Amino acid sequence: MPPIQDRLAALLKTVRTPGDFFSSGEWAMYPPQLRVAGAGLIALPLLPSQAVQLIALAERAPYGRGEETLIDTSVRRTWQVGADKVAIQGKHWAAGLDQLVQRVSLDLGVGTPVVPELYKLLIYDEGSFFVSHRDSEKSAGMFATLIIALPSEHSGGELLVRHGSREVRLDLRSSDPAEAAYAAFYADCVHEVLPVTSGCRLALVYNLLRRGRGKAPRPPNYDVETAALVALLQGWSSRHARRSAAPLNDGAAAREANALASKLVYPLEHAYTPAELAFAALKGADAAAAVVVMAAAEQANCDLHLVLMQIEESGSADYTGRGSHRRWGGYHDDTDDDEFEVGEVCERNLNLTHWIQADGTAADLGSFPFTDDELCPIGAFDDVEADEQHFQEATGNEGASFDRRYQRAALVLWPHAQRLRVLAGAGPDVALRALAQRVSEWTRSGTKVRQAVWDQAHALAGHMIGQWLTRAGSSHGVEFDADDDWLDDDDGDASLMSGMTPGRGSRPRQANPASAAAQLLLLLARLKDVEHIAAFIAKGSPASDADDGWCYTADDNAAIVAALRALPAPQAGHLVLNLVHAHSDMHMGGCVDLLARIGSLAAAPAHWLPAAQAMVAALPGDAPHRAPQPRHWQRESMTANAVSRLLPALDHIDAALAIQAVELIMVSPGTYGLDTVVVPALRILAGVPAHFKQAAVQRLRAAGLAHLLARVDQPLAAPTDWARQAKLSCSCAHCTALSHFLDSATESTWRLRARESDRSHVQSTIKSDQSDVDCLVERKGSPHVLVCTKNQATYERRVAQRKMDQRDLRQLASPSS
Repeated sequence: MPPIQDRLAALLKTVRTPGDFFSSGEWAMYPPQLRVAGAGLIALPLLPSQAVQLIALAERAPYGRGEETLIDTSVRRTWQVGADKVAIQGKHWAAGLDQLVQRVSLDLGVGTPVVPELYKLLIYDEGSFFVSHRDSEKSAGMFATLIIALPSEHSGGELLVRHGSREVRLDLRSSDPAEAAYAAFYADCVHEVLPVTSGCRLALVYNLLRRGRGKAPRPPNYDVETAALVALLQGWSSRHARRSAAPLNDGAAAREANALASKLVYPLEHAYTPAELAFAALKGADAAAAVVVMAAAEQANCDLHLVLMQIEESGSADYTGRGSHRRWGGYHDDTDDDEFEVGEVCERNLNLTHWIQADGTAADLGSFPFTDDELCPIGAFDDVEADEQHFQEATGNEGASFDRRYQRAALVLWPHAQRLRVLAGAGPDVALRALAQRVSEWTRSGTKVRQAVWDQAHALAGHMIGQWLTRAGSSHGVEFDADDDWLDDDDGDASLMSGMTPGRGSRPRQANPASAAAQLLLLLARLKDVEHIAAFIAKGSPASDADDGWCYTADDNAAIVAALRALPAPQAGHLVLNLVHAHSDMHMGGCVDLLARIGSLAAAPAHWLPAAQAMVAALPGDAPHRAPQPRHWQRESMTANAVSRLLPALDHIDAALAIQAVELIMVSPGTYGLDTVVVPALRILAGVPAHFKQAAVQRLRAAGLAHLLARVDQPLAAPTDWARQAKLSCSCAHCTALSHFLDSATESTWRLRARESDRSHVQSTIKSDQSDVDCLVERKGSPHVLVCTKNQATYERRVAQRKMDQRDLRQLASPSS
């Protein structure tokens, strides 16, 4: 059996007759000159005083029952003025009315010419209504009714129109002098006017007549196609439901899930701009298909959206040997396309944007990815000409290339019960936005709906975690706009999310984008979703499967700590221990930062003791007993900043652990250089007296002071002759000559005439061995001459070092308060 994508497309291709049983909208018009016998010129919008005047000269509107014409205000309470007493003039009225009738005719699916015939003027004052009824044929060839609600202030009076199993509710209100609301419907449709609750509505009623002989137009009937589509969608939804209910280890369910499209994307035929994208604006067969899909989606309990679909492709291009070779800006205009042909597609991006729901309102779903196997039919764009296509000629080592773009409107469907799963599978951008919207709704909701909103957010988070963790690494690095409304945080975590930056658009990017993992954890913290916080953080531990997990970095720590606040202290301590075990080698600095941050939590230090012990055990050092790591691992070195944060964090948890860490530092000078790590760390710690007074820091301070004092005690004097240190790493002929020059107490300059490669080699040796020599090239003769002049760089470095050592001694002797 063909897949559902092909069957849905084949079914909708049989729905070719455009139109629906009704048409409705707003009509931008030139205000007419409306005159009523006995009342004169009527102002628009309708004035209350003229409404009273019109009612005074009007008569009660009757209704028909069989052969009888009756007046009964319990059935119809409306005022009417006959067409013979109404005159409508104005320079543009007739032409505008013809355009409106053409629009209505297209909406109703009528291909033959249509003539409007004014029937009456209706006045609906407060309390006016008309119960359900059908219009009778009032003139030969009448097949539909057109109502034009002229500008007037009123409320209520909605028009209900029914045809078969469908019903629409139309609000015919307009107070703008240059705009009228209109509705048209087939005469055999049952319709009803609800009570006007305030003000007064003024409406022109026209009979729509077919021109010429032949059968009267009938409302399009898609019952057969709709029933077939309902069955198709219900079967698809049932398969999704079975997949959701199947155990995780059910292999057959997993295979079916892989073959089951999570959504269906049906491209439409006509082109639409974002501004005109609307169900009511669809044309021809697109409108007919939308009517069928809308009715079927409602019965099959599927979500339906109208979207713009964009496909962007790029790749290699091949020369054909044809073409005029005219080029502009590196790209070829249409006259040159014959010179190239599309080769291999290397990159393909498929996205859905500009979401419109079935009720006509916009949906905030952003840019939503889709896949080729969700297109209806599959391969729908295999033989379609691109909307834009450009070729670029070969440059340098790059061959010829192309890029092209398709844009179509499309109908998108998914089972309502699978909405959260679909959102979760659309990628972090869409999923996080959807979760944030639900979290914000939960924080603002009342008690009656609070639990239901929480349950929905909890379920969405579960789908996100389940799908993200089976695609290791895909959750990291997604960025958002810090100004987006959904980032507003009622619980005070907005500052943690302020680093989010736009993944699209033109606003400036910020320095530290939050990973998708961090954003998810912050939302879970706001939701107080203990179950999913624990489940997600646990996937960063060794206990998780090797192929699962999220990509941890130090940037996630603020979010992790915010989420840990929602957990019981023992559980939080266990999760931190697992994180340290899993990441202390690759992310040593990040684990130190995490250990420092958890000190802000209310839990007793004892809960963090196992993690602190694991941190000390993982510290790098010079000791030979430390087991070597696998070759593909690269242990992260400890920086001065990391040491300055580690020691106070350990002291807060267990002072003995801090001292143990200092002892490791002191016996590992190869790992913790006195000048590169220890002294710089002491400088940082000296700025916080409370930290500087800790016993472990004082032990490290003693080692730092001893090192500085020993260097300050060494004699310091400027050179008295031109002899300089001559320990060079190279002994080639030129470098040997350089060494003799450095040894000389009387020579200050050395000239080397040599080819460029030899000159560069000598300069490289001088730089790498930090010899006290300045170099310049004298470009006279051939080869050029390298002029080497001695300087006092070593002495000057020692002078600078002495000043820094003395400053450090003063700071470490009396740290700032």
